[in-house]
Amino acid sequence: MEGDIKGCFDNICHKWLLDNIPMDKIILKKWLKAGYMEAGNIYPTESGTPQGGVISSIYANMALDGLGKLLAEKFPKEKSLSNGHKVNYVRYADDFIITGRSKEQLENLVLPIVEQFLKERGLELSKAKTKTTHIDKGFDFLGQNVRKYNGKFLIKPSKASLQKVLRKIREIANDNKTVKQVRLINVLNPIIRGWTGYHRHIVAKESFNKLRHEIFKILWRWAKRRHPNKGSSWIKNKYFKLINGDSWSFACEYKQTSKEAPVVYNLVDPAKTPIKRHVKILSDANPYDKQWDSYFEKRLRYQVYNALHGNKNLQTVWNRQKGKCPNCKQAITFETDWDVHHVIPKSNGGDNRNSNLMMLHINCHKQIHNLRFDV
Repeated sequence: MEGDIKGCFDNICHKWLLDNIPMDKIILKKWLKAGYMEAGNIYPTESGTPQGGVISSIYANMALDGLGKLLAEKFPKEKSLSNGHKVNYVRYADDFIITGRSKEQLENLVLPIVEQFLKERGLELSKAKTKTTHIDKGFDFLGQNVRKYNGKFLIKPSKASLQKVLRKIREIANDNKTVKQVRLINVLNPIIRGWTGYHRHIVAKESFNKLRHEIFKILWRWAKRRHPNKGSSWIKNKYFKLINGDSWSFACEYKQTSKEAPVVYNLVDPAKTPIKRHVKILSDANPYDKQWDSYFEKRLRYQVYNALHGNKNLQTVWNRQKGKCPNCKQAITFETDWDVHHVIPKSNGGDNRNSNLMMLHINCHKQIHNLRFDV
């Protein structure tokens, strides 16, 4: 059974949260009642927040907190094995899945518990988004399709998710008919990396190949529209280059100034995104316990390294630096972010080879440039 809360978190949910938030969540309670400032005037908070708002996910987690525990009490985990009830609960914000042994069990036993739990909070299930389906037919959850194929359980990118990213790429190409090729590449690359990065832990190779094929058709139309009187060979030679054995890489050479050597910019190939199965965190691991420090550091290094999969130069630099900033000797993480520093500046003849690159914290990068300027 796949469920979703109806509409947005309105006044009822807002009031319930204010009345039921425990003392250890006092900061959240003050936030809900803080109001907002505009043009020097303060306005009170008189209603909830729309779904998708900045605090919407916290609303959802607070309002639905306890549903999993309630289901675990009604359907104990030790009795779910073999031919037991098999009731399991998975939630992300206000979207959730509940599995069971049969449709009748879910609709007659589980659904009334969920509806009563939500009713106490002034909420109800969205009938349009809540459905009970067999695993052989599958269902979409968080942009991915969960289904069994002839008894084999597979999770793939959903068709809706693939169509959504393609629609966004088409819109960008249509809105940028006259921009330079390098500009289009720089706009599209983060979108492609983001989508493939999100799905790279599941059975996504077929979807990545489909994405590559559809992107090629979009870009070919983009190029043909710019040069209606040119032949296919001319267009191919102008906009597609031979890179890493692929003669159809959408790429170009570009330089910021006339003194700099040209740099090759190419579009990310989604079909070359490696599939990396997600490594679950150990259930006993505690980030606040010192004995687990090395474990979490190893996981972080692995995650950042994989995030750099499209840039072999930076992967080499990352390994050379052992995941630490050479300036402050502290770990480089997603939270701290990083800059790429040229040891010999490009203005002095430096290049983009990994031997001339360093990964630094953003503030450390500024400090080094300031010292160079002072000298």
